[in-house]
Amino acid sequence: MRVIETGCLTLEPQTAVHAEEMFAVLSDPAIYEYENQPPPSLEWLRTRFTKLGSRLSANGREQWLNWVIRRPTSELIGYVQATVHPNHRAAIAYELSSAYWGRGLARQAVQAMISELAEHYQVHILSTVLKRENLRSMRLLERLGFSLASPEQHMEHRVEPRELLMVREIERI
Repeated sequence: MRVIETGCLTLEPQTAVHAEEMFAVLSDPAIYEYENQPPPSLEWLRTRFTKLGSRLSANGREQWLNWVIRRPTSELIGYVQATVHPNHRAAIAYELSSAYWGRGLARQAVQAMISELAEHYQVHILSTVLKRENLRSMRLLERLGFSLASPEQHMEHRVEPRELLMVREIERI
């Protein structure tokens, strides 16, 4: 993994060193309106980041790519991540502190990750799952070229009734 520069953001490969700063970011209650819950402790997050630092699933078939998002002021504001499968597909996710919503930063960070996945990991198909009520995330994904998956794709990915699967094909050059 490498550092990705976007102009006004830096995506750094996530390591256990980032745990303390990210614990503060991930403690923002607004980001859990639709998804998940905050990490239970700093030590738990540090252990999680250490595990993810292997960059591989236990069976070695998936690549786990995680970047923290840093502003020019040096503060961390969130993360982007991808699970790259051997068939040139990747599942992506992202999270930004609510203090940075509505500024185009998520779009910039996710687009930078998508470009990295296409250019350096030969990813051709992207997918992501979100809660149906999460309209902010849906609009972001649509601006990034994602569209709603077919009912068959929803069943294939075992998407829950309260969730949506969105997909994007990356044109090969």
